[in-house]
Amino acid sequence: MELRQLRYFLAVADELNFGRAAERLRIAGPSLSQQIKALERDLKVSLFDRDRRSVTLTANGAALLPHARALVEQADDLRRRAAGLSTSEPVRLGYVKWCPTDWAERAAGVARLRVDTWVMPSHTQAARVSEGSLDLAICWVQGEDLESLSLEARLVGVDRLYAVSVGTDTSPVEAKDTVVLLDADTDTWSSWNRYAQQYGAGTGARTVRVDDGGVTGQEFFEHVRRLRRPVLNNPKGQDMVEPKDLVRRDVIRPTPLWTWSLVWRRGETNAAVLAVIEALTSDAAAAVDDESVWLPAADPHRTGSA
Repeated sequence: MELRQLRYFLAVADELNFGRAAERLRIAGPSLSQQIKALERDLKVSLFDRDRRSVTLTANGAALLPHARALVEQADDLRRRAAGLSTSEPVRLGYVKWCPTDWAERAAGVARLRVDTWVMPSHTQAARVSEGSLDLAICWVQGEDLESLSLEARLVGVDRLYAVSVGTDTSPVEAKDTVVLLDADTDTWSSWNRYAQQYGAGTGARTVRVDDGGVTGQEFFEHVRRLRRPVLNNPKGQDMVEPKDLVRRDVIRPTPLWTWSLVWRRGETNAAVLAVIEALTSDAAAAVDDESVWLPAADPHRTGSA
């Protein structure tokens, strides 16, 4: 029995879904299933009842769950003590919409993490890090933001944007044939408007201004119906389910990407903050700079960006 197998057991017990647990743990679904089976063999008990529709804890699994959780917490505390971080103040992390599903597990072994519940736009969260009310934030930034706010950034996630269109045609659409919405609320949608304007200029896509917050949500779908053209989605609506009369279409030539950065103050010396940065970004990798994708010229994760 290995500690990581106990972490896998806890993730599946929390999610009661092997697919979501595998995504949270950043491992392949079959590998997760094999590790759970190996743990069951070592313990000589069945931990989960599985069928095509559901996953539930067995009586043995439920009985062992609090003990497994306690063991993992003790191991994490030991790691913090060994690193001299157990008495440090919690690291304050803010975000906009996206954060890694496994952030708690990844940070648990190196520092205490306090996730700020005040979810604000990217430019606000970056400014809060700069002024010191947050230690870290996951947000969208460009090179000039990092310079003006004296911040550093590393890539933690990427959204591949798509288009939403009226009808049944789900074939890919070229970027130049899409529409991108700009919102009149320049405070709330400052980062999106900057991205959208650059996307339009860089790909030839048409930009359309709206004044109802319709870059996402149900109002977005109404604009798609009104425009009768494929409209680029906003990352805040990345997981929304389209109504039956609308379809999702891949955008190609090029494919627009939205990057999520972990930002912190330049010259940071707090060992706990630095440890969390490493924990959250050490294995972050994505193809963000090849000929098939589009990024703003000043995206900090684009090769050669300022």
